[in-house]
Amino acid sequence: MDRGGALDHSALILAAVSQKHRGRTSVVEMDTPKAVDVVLSRNALRVVLSDGRTISVPLDWYPRLVHVTETEGANWRLVGQGHGIHWEDVDEDISVRGLLAGNPSAESPSSLERRLGTRQPSDTA
Repeated sequence: MDRGGALDHSALILAAVSQKHRGRTSVVEMDTPKAVDVVLSRNALRVVLSDGRTISVPLDWYPRLVHVTETEGANWRLVGQGHGIHWEDVDEDISVRGLLAGNPSAESPSSLERRLGTRQPSDTA
């Protein structure tokens, strides 16, 4: 939904669902839950959602998070009223929608190498 050129970040996802019935395509509106808490462990990213679910994905899906220090991993904030999570120290953004869809990071290995190469020695301790 576009309002004056700005993307509407409401809780609605519009998904086209093909229906064979009468050869029509219909639009289904679904509420997207919001993130309310984030927990990083050594192996997983867990996000607590506003609808009571907790989604857990392998940390390997987000290579920048694999390499964070404890301090960097704890320095996250919710963005878009809970529709996303941002880690300032490592410039990582993850959307709830992407997590629910099972989308790992699309960052290329060369981009990750450049990012890791810019880290200070104290960043990796």
